[in-house]
Amino acid sequence: MQYIVKKEEELLSFLKNNVKGSKNNIKSFLSKELVAVNGKTVRQFNYLVKPSDIVTIGAQKVDSFLGKIKIIYEDDNYLVVDKPSGMLTIATEEEKEANNNLYSVLTKYVKKKNSVAKLYVVHRLDKDTSGVVLFAKNEKLKNILQEKWNEIATRIYYAVVIGITKESETLKSYLKEDDNLVTYQDEDGKLAITEYKRIKNNDDYSLLEINIKTGRRNQIRVQLKEIHHPILGDSKYGHKDKNHKRMMLHATKLVIEDPISNKKIEFLSRVPYEFERVVS
Repeated sequence: MQYIVKKEEELLSFLKNNVKGSKNNIKSFLSKELVAVNGKTVRQFNYLVKPSDIVTIGAQKVDSFLGKIKIIYEDDNYLVVDKPSGMLTIATEEEKEANNNLYSVLTKYVKKKNSVAKLYVVHRLDKDTSGVVLFAKNEKLKNILQEKWNEIATRIYYAVVIGITKESETLKSYLKEDDNLVTYQDEDGKLAITEYKRIKNNDDYSLLEINIKTGRRNQIRVQLKEIHHPILGDSKYGHKDKNHKRMMLHATKLVIEDPISNKKIEFLSRVPYEFERVVS
């Protein structure tokens, strides 16, 4: 289970106010290292949590492993992680032998625990986009999820863009890819739908919350460029800034209708602090 902190308080107090169970049972979560704050395991009762922190309670540790990758959630069916910016989800055709992509790293991770374990890519994030990525642990589940992905998955992103946008807008366009996998608008392309609302802004930038209704390659980046508000740091589609090392697009929430339990499951990744700082 995951919870978003609303006010500053000690971790034990937060757990008592939000998690069902006796005081002793809640304390055992901490002593058994089953509680994490923003992906890092915490045992201290008096650890201070702050607004927008993400508290995770799971059946195992959720510490970072193999570098900067954090596990958000894992069970017998799913592995959900927080992908860092600058890492491919899966190797490209030109990098078939590369082992520094998310899929390769996580495959080694699951095989270390079980030599016959397998991992399946359900969806992807662009190399320079950070945030929630979900993998399936069996092919049947992967196929079910992919077949109805746009229907069963809600995907929320945060982005910092150039200029001051409208308060909210729905972007619809038809997109195609050229031979170099660059996406562009074309009447013969596939429909892409992106909704956004402006969270805050200053004189130079806007912070947007984005909900994509389709999953076209680079659709957020292309559609924001077309309305003259490219994503800050996006050198491919409009605006590279030497003062900012990364593209400011982050997948902060994924909600799926789990075909196994028929219930909604929510996975969260904290919006990078830099996004808020740039727009302050």
